[in-house]
Amino acid sequence: MTVDELVELLDALGTEPSEPGVPTDGLSALDHALQCASELAGRRPHDTELQLAGLVHDIGHQFGPDDHHGRIGAEMVRPLLGARVAGLVEAHVPAKRYLVATEAHYRACLSADSVRTLALQGGALAPAEAAAFVSSPWAGDALVLRRADDAAKVPGRSVAPLAHWVPVLRAAAR
Repeated sequence: MTVDELVELLDALGTEPSEPGVPTDGLSALDHALQCASELAGRRPHDTELQLAGLVHDIGHQFGPDDHHGRIGAEMVRPLLGARVAGLVEAHVPAKRYLVATEAHYRACLSADSVRTLALQGGALAPAEAAAFVSSPWAGDALVLRRADDAAKVPGRSVAPLAHWVPVLRAAAR
């Protein structure tokens, strides 16, 4: 995949609902991706890999079922954006499952569709799974990504357009 092909895939998200199978309520999947990247730029302004992971974290939705979209997306972006971005994309689903398992209030903060997909993704992590997640190299940043993912669902929120991210993608491309 090239940067131009990735940008085309992201641009196509502008016509997709932010949560597959759910009416858009004014929020496309591209809006969600841009909001997530923007959230991360605010939280970690010097961590462009984390920001790009936020931008592309849901790209796998276009190519497979929800319970596999993190892995699919990671496989797609790894050759272009590297191991860390891919690892974060893959880890954003286990991060949700980890937070559900370890923070009593977290489930109540999830959108209705995130609660629905949680069941498809395996529910809360079991203790051994949680221990494995927390020991993974991307765990801390995956939790930051997950919280940005949750915050990036505001219809009409003004953030930088996709064109803003194209030079960042080009600079990060391998």
